[in-house]
Amino acid sequence: MDAELAALAASGATTLVSLMVTDSWAHARALMGRFLARSGADTAVIADLDDARTRLLLTSTTEIEHATSGIVAEWQTHLCRLVETGALTGEDLSALGTSLRRLAAAAADRPATVHNTVSGGTQHGPIVQAGTVTGLALPPVPSTHREQS
Repeated sequence: MDAELAALAASGATTLVSLMVTDSWAHARALMGRFLARSGADTAVIADLDDARTRLLLTSTTEIEHATSGIVAEWQTHLCRLVETGALTGEDLSALGTSLRRLAAAAADRPATVHNTVSGGTQHGPIVQAGTVTGLALPPVPSTHREQS
């Protein structure tokens, strides 16, 4: 396999695996299913995708980088094998990568769903509900004790 096709397979696999842990996974899974069916490849591969996703989701945070790179390597090999057997062409692989990157870009632009629960009694300070908080500056909490002069 030439370097260009290997790079396309690596890019496609990386994008596919990154989508496994997003809200766009159902769309990515369906895209792969349609793509594989159209190319005549074995659609039972979808079960392998689901297995890879489950392994990734069950991985501890300390092992996530290692698990991710392993799963990317698996899918890069799988995509290369599809090209080598003739189930996919270079154009097919390029189109798949483009579609997956477009889906990943759309997922990145979509706001995350946030659900916060405040419990445990009376709160005597501000409560901030947000998906991501950066540069937050809260005013000092007023003292309930009066200074004596």
